[in-house]
Amino acid sequence: MSNQLDFLALGDITTDAFIKLSEAWIETDNPEHAEELCMKFGEKIPYESVTVVRAVGNAPNAAVSAARLGLASGLLTNLGNDENGRECMEALKGEGVDTTYATVHKSAQTNYHYVLSFGAERTILVRHEAYRYKLPAIAPAPKCLYLSSLGGNSENYHEEIANFLDAHPQTELAFQPGTFQMKLGTEKLKKLYSRTGLFFCNKEEAQKILASSEIPLIKGGAHSDERGLLLFLLQGIHALGPHIVCITDGPKGAYALDGSVAGQKEYWFQPPYPDPKPPRNRTGAGDAFAATFTAALILGKPVPVALMWAPINAAYVVQEIGAQKGLLTREQLEKCLAIAPEHYRPRKI
Repeated sequence: MSNQLDFLALGDITTDAFIKLSEAWIETDNPEHAEELCMKFGEKIPYESVTVVRAVGNAPNAAVSAARLGLASGLLTNLGNDENGRECMEALKGEGVDTTYATVHKSAQTNYHYVLSFGAERTILVRHEAYRYKLPAIAPAPKCLYLSSLGGNSENYHEEIANFLDAHPQTELAFQPGTFQMKLGTEKLKKLYSRTGLFFCNKEEAQKILASSEIPLIKGGAHSDERGLLLFLLQGIHALGPHIVCITDGPKGAYALDGSVAGQKEYWFQPPYPDPKPPRNRTGAGDAFAATFTAALILGKPVPVALMWAPINAAYVVQEIGAQKGLLTREQLEKCLAIAPEHYRPRKI
């Protein structure tokens, strides 16, 4: 039997190849007026550079973040028996992440994504291998299970995870849903939502999640203002079961509902941490926020302190290419907190 982990992240792993573009532009000439990355069709297009980053993805990013903050951190994931997979495993071990629960599939490839980087934003070309997901024996159960993005054939796997949590009520569940989990809808993941202690997403994701339940989206009226909308989204997610809900709103800050004490609710707004320099790439900011918030609570910090920790790591991770290089140690994070401007404080709302 191994030692108990403080933090066990569960989700898919990949290698990201960042392709930095220069000859591209943004268009919004479409029915939804959404931003589209455009390039000339049928031509050879030069690129500036390629940066390959191993062992990334929502769950691996969270596991590395927790390890750098001093927690006993592990990753439960699936990967192939290929050079890419072996290099991902080495990268995790180099970060001090426990790989006991990483399953290597002999006949499969390890996920590989292409990230088209333009300015500080990115568009990711993804392909998830169809692994045969099966939960390994986990002993002892971790203090916190951090669940995030999985492939599109993992619906039944979520039932296994829910059953594991039923059998281990002392394990906290932190849930940062990925694309497929949001597409599944709240009804199919009802057991997991009701079991969630900490929940993380951004504003746009919260709107998608609530649109898939019986809670309508607000399009005007009393909640047409930005803050009113965020409060409505917090309440909607909380109604699905999570005790503590955090919703980020990009450079505008983050909102939290703390309902961890029965019958009580506290609402918080946390302004963003000032960028040390203009962001290089925003990949991984949400993962850094969620994992750092979770780590702070595991370390015994209250919600307002966790809200101050989380944006600092998010601000520093976007200073580098890839979702992990800029992650801070606890000592570095606390130094940044000590020099934070006076306005960098959570406010009750």
